[in-house]
Formats: sequence, C-alpha cells, structure tokens
Amino acid sequence: MSAPSSKPTVTEREARQVAEAAREQDWRKPSFAKELFLGRLRLDLIHPHPLPAEEDARRGEEFLAKLRVFCETEIDAARIEREARIPDEVIAGLKELGALGMKIDTKYGGLGLTQVYYNKALALAGSACPAVGVLLSAHQSIGVPQPLKLFGTDEQKAEFLPRCARTDISAFLLTEPDVGSDPARLATSAVRDGDAYVLDGVKLWTTNGVVADLLVVMARVPKTEDSRGGITAFVVEADSPGITVENRNAFMGLRGIENGVTRFHQVRVPAANRIGPEGAGLKIALTTLNTGRLSLPASCVAAGKWCLKIAREWSAAREQWGRPIAEHEAVGKKISFIAATTFALEAVLDLSSQMADEDRNDIRIEGALAKLFASETGWLMADELVQIRGGRGFETAESLAARGERAVPAEQVLRDLRINRIFEGSTEIMHLLIAREAVDAHLKVAGDLIDPDKSLSDKAKAGANAGVFYAKWLPKLVAGSGQLPGTYGEFRHGIDLSKHLRYVERNARKLARSTFYAMSRWQGRMETKQGFLGRIVDIGAELFAMSAVCVRAELLRTQGDHGREAYQLADAFCQQSRIRVEELFGRLWTNTDDLDRKVVKGVMGGAYTWLEEGIVDPSGEGPWIADASPGPSKLDNVHRTVD
Repeated sequence: MSAPSSKPTVTEREARQVAEAAREQDWRKPSFAKELFLGRLRLDLIHPHPLPAEEDARRGEEFLAKLRVFCETEIDAARIEREARIPDEVIAGLKELGALGMKIDTKYGGLGLTQVYYNKALALAGSACPAVGVLLSAHQSIGVPQPLKLFGTDEQKAEFLPRCARTDISAFLLTEPDVGSDPARLATSAVRDGDAYVLDGVKLWTTNGVVADLLVVMARVPKTEDSRGGITAFVVEADSPGITVENRNAFMGLRGIENGVTRFHQVRVPAANRIGPEGAGLKIALTTLNTGRLSLPASCVAAGKWCLKIAREWSAAREQWGRPIAEHEAVGKKISFIAATTFALEAVLDLSSQMADEDRNDIRIEGALAKLFASETGWLMADELVQIRGGRGFETAESLAARGERAVPAEQVLRDLRINRIFEGSTEIMHLLIAREAVDAHLKVAGDLIDPDKSLSDKAKAGANAGVFYAKWLPKLVAGSGQLPGTYGEFRHGIDLSKHLRYVERNARKLARSTFYAMSRWQGRMETKQGFLGRIVDIGAELFAMSAVCVRAELLRTQGDHGREAYQLADAFCQQSRIRVEELFGRLWTNTDDLDRKVVKGVMGGAYTWLEEGIVDPSGEGPWIADASPGPSKLDNVHRTVD
C-alpha cells in the first residue's frame, strides 16, 4: 500500500473554500456576540446571569476541594520547571482523583462536571503548575473525549471513554511541519484498505503526544468513485505498529508539557475508529474547539488571580521614596489594570461557560472572543507584574530562593502565558475567524455581489435580496436605547454601570455601521484588509467583556457576595475598556496599513537588507521547515507510557 508522496497544491481560493466548507453554516440558536456585531445589544440573552444547577454546583465544589488538596500537597511546580517533566506519580494521582474524566459522562466512568466547573478545575490545577493544566486540557478539551462526545457512535463512546476517564491520556494531532492554520494543505493520508485505513504522514506539536495512549488524528482520505474523501478524523491507538514519536519538543515556557513530533508509516487503523463520515474532520475539529478554546481563558484567569495576589503583597512590602510602591500612581495604575482585567476575564469565562452548559445559545463567537481577549490581556497582566517586581521580576524563582528571598516565578508565568496567543488559533487567525462569523449575515444576503465567479443573474438576485435586508437593517442603526438616559437602570446601585451598557449599545451600532461601510467600500477586497478586520473584532471583544462584567457585578450584588466591590471593579474595567474602544475606532480609518504594505514589499524585495548589516546571526544551520516526507522513521521512538 503506497501513500501519496507530495503535499497537496492548493490556490488561495481553494484554501478558503476548504475552510468555508468546514464552518457551521447555520445559526440555529441565538448568539449574543453575533447580535452585538450586527448592532444589537441583546442583554436578555445574558441577563439575569445564568447559573449552574444546584446539584451541578455541589458536585463541582466537592471535586474542587479534593483537587485543591492534591495541588497543594502533591504538585511541586518548581521541580516540574527544573526537570521539565511532570512526575509519573503526579499523573497517576490525577488519574486516581478522576481528573482525566472531568468532562466525561458518569455512565462512562467520568465525573460529568459542567463546563463551568471543568474550567474552574483547570484554573486551579494550572495555578499550581501550568503544565499540569495543559496536560488535563489537551486530553479533555480537544483530545479523544470531546470529539467522541459530540460526534462519536455509541460503540466508540463505550469503547474509548471509560479508558479516557481513568487510565488513558489522549492527544489531538492536526498540525504538520508545513501546515498550521491552512488545513487545505494537510498531507497526512489515510488510504482505505478493506476494513481499515492506512495512515502515512508526520504531525508536529502534538501536546500530550509523547505520553499519549490514544490519539485523534486528522488525515486526508483520497477521493474515489465510491468515496467523497477529504480530511477525516480517526481514533488511533498510540502503540500501533508504525507510529514513532521522533522528538520531544522543548519551549520557552510550559517546560513540563509532553509535546512531540509523531510519524505515521503504514499505520493500520480500523474503519470503526473513524469519527463521523469521511471529509468531516475539519468540521469536527472546529466544532470541538467552540468550547475547547475556553480552557485557555481558564488558565489566563488563574494567572490573573495570581498576578493580582503577588502585585498586592509585593507592592505593600516594597517601599520607595518613603512610601509603599502601590501608593505611587505609576505602579498603582498597573495594579488597577490587573485587578479590573482579572475580574473581566472571569466574567467572560464564566458567562461563556454557563451558556455552553445550558446549550440555549450558539457560543462559537463568544468562545473565540474569550480565547482572543484572555490570551492577549493575560500576557499583558503578567508583563505588568514583571515590571512591578522590577529586577526581581526578571530573576528566576530558583535564583531568588538561592539568595534568601521568596521564590516568586513571575518570569516563568510570563513565559508560560506567551503560547496562549498562538495555541488553538493565533491572535491573527482568531481575528479572521471571528470576523468571518461577524460578517456572516452580510455575506448571506450580499455575498454573490462581491464573488467574481458569480454570474450577472446571480449578482442581480443578490442585489435584490441585499436591498430588502439593508432597507430594514440600516435604519435601526441610527438610534437606540443607548441614547436614553434611564435605560438599564437596574444596573445603577451607588456606582452607575448603566452608562456603560448604554455605551455598549451605542457602539455596537457604530461597529455595525463601520463594518457595513467597509464592505461597501472594499467589497471583494474586504478579506485582504486584515488590519481593519482585526480592529473590528477587538472592538467587539471589548464590548462583549464590558457586557459580561456588568452582568456579573449585578449577579454578585444580588447574591450579597462582594457586590459593592464587584461594581467598583466593573466600573474600572469599563472605563479602561472605553479608552481602548475609542482608540480602536480611531484606528479603523486613521492608520498606517497602506504604508505598512509598501514597507513589507520593500523588505521582502531586499530593499532594506543594508539595515541588517553589523550583526552576527547566532541561528544554526538547517532548513526552515523540516522534511516531512512519508516513509519509515529513522529515529528512536521517544514515546513513553505513564503507568
């Protein structure tokens, strides 16, 4: 059985078509964020703040109590950082605790936690050691359990989920050495051979892959007369003949994660292990990520809480010019940013997670916004903590301890958080993904107008449909409840949060008008305006976060749980967010995008190579991208089993 020997050659248009085909095409449920991008503040979709059922909360709190004891007594974060490995006994303890099965239904031996409590558990474990949080998240958020939960057969669930709940670690294998966010070029093949498929190819950055027992593998099935083919998902036993983990990768942060390079050579996988039909792999991956992405905000919430704790304690102990440094405005502003942003991150995460649990709303945009917002602001909070700590922020915890000071790993947290801006969709890709969903309503009614391949009759029909849609929609963007002083009065209790919700309503309409104007101006070239689209999405993220913090503050007030302080934090965040929103709106039309494109053209054309003179490049020799041609491995297998 021979495998294809060359990577698929695809045009830019073909690549977009593959990505588009994998999208969920319809909106069967309401979406708060989708409405926000259309200029409508549907506060009724998130307020009053939804809450978990009492039984779900009770079971969740019971597990969190057990997990906290384990984290405090069994996890030595300094050792994991030093040895760049999670000890086997820690992983064994997590298995015994049931942490591998947090999201798996109880009938399969899991704990059956809700998304809310799963994320709280990830935050707790991640605060003890980020690498442990990643181990648990990669296994359950995107590994075997979640795709099977959504798309697996009853037989597959019965066979694999009990193993994932208690004993087996899983990993998700999509990325390849020359394939990142452009899946149309995916080269790993799966050729049908009787009652099995034969897999050939190489996968890169396989988190958990070095120690995994089960794999979710995305591979391309060739199209035949009897098969539609396409990218397809499989559950693969990690010890199958022909699988070699060729390298355990090392990174600037998260040193304890087991991330590798995995080669498949003539690996036979039973056809019964295929998840969903042939060609459904990307749709399965994207749907899995709708909620799977919420694990990253969970780690950022944990980091924010820790940054706030350290900033508070250190800024009270450290004195300069006769006062604790917290009393100096330059430092105080950083502390305020960390506190307000941590409150916002938790508000966004809990709201999105509870909506995922209730399954009343479509949260594909909310989950993506949560990931985008958390990964960017989480990194900023850690960076501000390093600055507050000064030289000690740059010094390692081990070095601090060696000279008799508290071992505060601020620099490690900064390193560990950096990958979140790349994991599960880089910030740049998230901007494009969210922007595509945000303009979906426009493309549905006017897409054919800007499609160069459509006929004149198709364009005429699209023009008529667009005329009807915009005749109804555009007038609603002129005025709204955000212009009425008394609107949202239930959010006025000592501190007035109603003004921030009115701001959100007004600027949601402004955002929708800006998007419409840009589509009218650039039409088919809109997709190339990535700077503009990124700012549109960032504005939407800020408006979503402002809505979430107001709703959360009101929830805490009604519960009598730090309501006054919650209102203060919500007010602070909204004031800070409004400044960012105003700047982003200004940069929609006043920016250097055109000039930047000219400079990039000059850089890539060699016009500025003289600017690179006067240095020594310490990089080693070798290709930019490693060869991933199919074939047998020439390296030792570094896969190991955790007993």
